[in-house]
Amino acid sequence: MIMEVDPEKNERPSASHSAVHEHGVVVEDRLRRALSPRQVQMIAIGGTIGTGLFLGTGKALATGGPASLLLCYAIVGAIVFVTMLSLGEMAAFVPVAGSFCTFSARYVDDAWGFALTWNYWFNDAVSTAADLVALQLILQYWTDTFPWYALGLIVWFLLILANIINVRAYGEVEYWLCLLKVVTIVIFIVLSIAVNCGGNTTHEYIGARNWYLPGAPFVGGIGGFASVFVTASFAYGGTESIAITAGETRDPARQLPRVVKNVFWRILFFYILASLMIGLNVPYNYPGLNSKETRTSPFTIAFQLAGSKVAGSFVNAVILTSIISAGNHALFAGSRLLYTLSVNGHAPKVFSRLTRFQVPWVSVLFTSLISGLLFGASFIGAGQLWTWLQNLVGVSNQLSWISIGIVSLRFRAGLKAQGKEHLLPFKNWTYPAGPIIAVVLGSFIVLVQGWSCFSPTFNAVDFVSYYIELPVFALMFVVWKLIKRTKFKRASEMDLITDVYTKDDIEPEESGWKGKAKRIGGWLCF
Repeated sequence: MIMEVDPEKNERPSASHSAVHEHGVVVEDRLRRALSPRQVQMIAIGGTIGTGLFLGTGKALATGGPASLLLCYAIVGAIVFVTMLSLGEMAAFVPVAGSFCTFSARYVDDAWGFALTWNYWFNDAVSTAADLVALQLILQYWTDTFPWYALGLIVWFLLILANIINVRAYGEVEYWLCLLKVVTIVIFIVLSIAVNCGGNTTHEYIGARNWYLPGAPFVGGIGGFASVFVTASFAYGGTESIAITAGETRDPARQLPRVVKNVFWRILFFYILASLMIGLNVPYNYPGLNSKETRTSPFTIAFQLAGSKVAGSFVNAVILTSIISAGNHALFAGSRLLYTLSVNGHAPKVFSRLTRFQVPWVSVLFTSLISGLLFGASFIGAGQLWTWLQNLVGVSNQLSWISIGIVSLRFRAGLKAQGKEHLLPFKNWTYPAGPIIAVVLGSFIVLVQGWSCFSPTFNAVDFVSYYIELPVFALMFVVWKLIKRTKFKRASEMDLITDVYTKDDIEPEESGWKGKAKRIGGWLCF
């Protein structure tokens, strides 16, 4: 459906004369741009930090050891950074809710976009369910008597409420939850350094002692090392989904490049430095770190090592809110992708229905329903189900990163063929080497990360959870291509007009001290 631009919705100055204004071509850009710069910046920094970092690092440490934890998180972090530069370039130019899923259909093949969007939508539905399951695991730190389903159902209802009212409600809830996470991680890193230097219950210097335990630093050999890749991918998963907020961000051509540039520091500080401190302070054989019934977070263990049970409970409470935040973000992203599927003719039109606040309410309800059903399967055992869900989401994330690299190469080829490279509000400085390396490394990791399910004996259940995404993705691509007879997009025929924002669409910033104060406040997320 093509419709005229709603100037009030987009809140763009009348002086702007972009390709969108000139051609009046809008397909997906129908959601209200109500997310402020401070909200988008904070969501980018901490929106997807949740179970992957707070719980996944415990599993990774137990199965791969401290060296595998640090190396795998660093390698995957490098892939994610290059991927975000590639995505930021495209999202600033075409800031729509479908993000890289929409770009796949426009710049590669409609069938590829169909398969990727459905895959990523299911990824978000599973992520929401994984966060609801993780609530049970965290709650077990305090009690085993509280009904397993009660807290999950309460949070599930609150998430639906936050996502269905309007996008400002989602943005404000996410802002404060993210701020709490960021403060906690900063405290954790400072405290971890103190614990390592002797500020612990035994008053002993720890140093790198845990790297020399029997079996460490690479626990489980190549199999243990490879298995940590999927855990790391789960932890970083959702970083790319910040581009999905592009469809509801004010002044996206200016704000998205800023968001992308912050990703490097987020990866370095929150993931790599945190992984290093966890590996130094927590032994890989710590009780409960990787049991099927409960996972005690390494973050909580660090506070316990400092000698405070109360502080451990505080961290666990923060982790609880972090999990809610990650679930909130996953539900937001999933509902927007289902809306995108509907708008592009890949799903029933009912999913594109909007409230008067321009929220895709049917998509929110359906995505949350699927998450609720997956959560209901927790009777299998929360720890085991969480592991399976984590594997599914991890592989799905990697497929998305590989796709972003491929799409980035095709996108630039289209711009060059049509002479539009000069219109980009932001350019990926790693092109073309960056996207190529990300695609090659990502593909390699997808293939080798399931090593542990083959050794020492073949585990059919783990094999399915590691690799089921690959044939499903291929089948969806082939089926849609055969049914719709889609064609590979030639560079000269790519749609580089619809929903486009160029340099001319960047809103002028205030001059003087007020403008400087706003820019500093935006950088600090205030």
